[in-house]
Amino acid sequence: MILLLCIAVLAFIIGAILPLSWGGFGFIGMAALLFALHAGINTAMGFEGIPISDSLLLFNDSYLSYVGFNVQITYRSFAVPLFALAVPFIFRLARART
Repeated sequence: MILLLCIAVLAFIIGAILPLSWGGFGFIGMAALLFALHAGINTAMGFEGIPISDSLLLFNDSYLSYVGFNVQITYRSFAVPLFALAVPFIFRLARART
């Protein structure tokens, strides 16, 4: 939960300082970067806080299954950081247009 909150705060800050000239491609790039960061941290932390070597035992020593599981968990919880990235960026785009 703390990790999700930290990523959401980081996303809000990035959304507030992301150059408007980058437009949609910059937004998509930053969203992909934040997703990769979040998935990487989830993967590095281990399953439920146990070491990665013990976590791999739960996935039959398959790194691909373990990473895929963590990407799926990240995908399911990424709505909050994506919303935190979008709100300030879209607000700034709307203000720049008027």
